[in-house]
Amino acid sequence: MKITKLLKSALLLAAILGNASAVAYSPEESEATCKKPRFTDFNLTTYNATENIEVAPESEFYFKVSPWVDPTTIKLNAKNQPLDFTVETNNSFHKVKAKLPAAFTGLFVRINTSAKAVLGCDDQAGWLVKVAKQ
Repeated sequence: MKITKLLKSALLLAAILGNASAVAYSPEESEATCKKPRFTDFNLTTYNATENIEVAPESEFYFKVSPWVDPTTIKLNAKNQPLDFTVETNNSFHKVKAKLPAAFTGLFVRINTSAKAVLGCDDQAGWLVKVAKQ
């Protein structure tokens, strides 16, 4: 009888400790719940060596960023130079609009963007374009 009580107590203790670790909160879990920003719908044709498609000089371009991004954290640059841009926001996405500077005419240009989600995680994206000569 004493062994049975001891066994029941041990099982109860194991069950309590097992539940405590299952309910515990870890930093990895908060990181997993933060959705990284998504960058979609870039409207210029990206460069592909086999097709060699060029974009017009001083082209206006846009792309969309997921709605859970803090729009004040969006950064945009081309050839490592910051670009001026505007952000239009609705419930479904942020639309970032900008224009390629005239100085990039005839060059390959890497357009890079980054942003932070409201919950803190961040991500970045980029596109390579070839700007036509005038």
